Amino acid sequence: MQEVTLKQETLDFRSKEAFKTLRTNIEFSGNKIQCVFFTSTIPNEGKSTVAFETAASFAESGKKTLFVDADLRKSVLKNRYKTGRIQFGFSHYLIGKNELDDVVCTTNTPNLYLIFAGPIPPNPSELLSGERFAEFVEEAKREFDFIIIDAPPVGSVIDAAIISRQCDGGILVVGSGETSYRYARKTKEQLEKAGCKIFGAVLNKASIGGKGYYGKYYGRYYGKYYGKYYGKYYGNYYGNDEDGN
Repeated sequence: MQEVTLKQETLDFRSKEAFKTLRTNIEFSGNKIQCVFFTSTIPNEGKSTVAFETAASFAESGKKTLFVDADLRKSVLKNRYKTGRIQFGFSHYLIGKNELDDVVCTTNTPNLYLIFAGPIPPNPSELLSGERFAEFVEEAKREFDFIIIDAPPVGSVIDAAIISRQCDGGILVVGSGETSYRYARKTKEQLEKAGCKIFGAVLNKASIGGKGYYGKYYGRYYGKYYGKYYGKYYGNYYGNDEDGN
């Protein structure tokens, strides 16, 4: 396995408790829940951070947890959470170049393991819909207690719907003030058409008084990092509603 040192980001008490609550709700969503994906409607909703911190919460509870960065088109995690060089990523596994043990990273957080996206392939959707991804999920379930997959926004590309077919269920992250009810509903409907079970939604970036860490950080980081890449997909996918939203 590869080794990686995570950059430590301190959460306040309310944030920690929120992720513990989310972890508990996932655990009570049904029997044999082991693989969950996180997605959103559009970029800039804080989906990757919610997914990562939920994985960290599972690890903190004593579960051997694997976090998978499955955004093969534009990873937001490769420079954010780690120091050091990663040689092999998820795309290496999907093309058959490496095996699971080669691409998994141990971390300085007990029970938390990561797989970074790796080099951008020319055909992400095809790789995710192939047998190799299904084999990955089954093998990971044997090796880990819990798997969290960070998928791209549904309103950007079809990848999240493809990923959902191999998971036990999913969480839809909705950024307060970032997307409309109409778009969030369309995302839910599309995932359900793919046969995905939606455990619930997380309302993220909601104002609860004061300028906390997440309200300040999410908008600046995700808007800058995701905006250019996914903008063209989002515009073509949904268009505008009557109000121009």
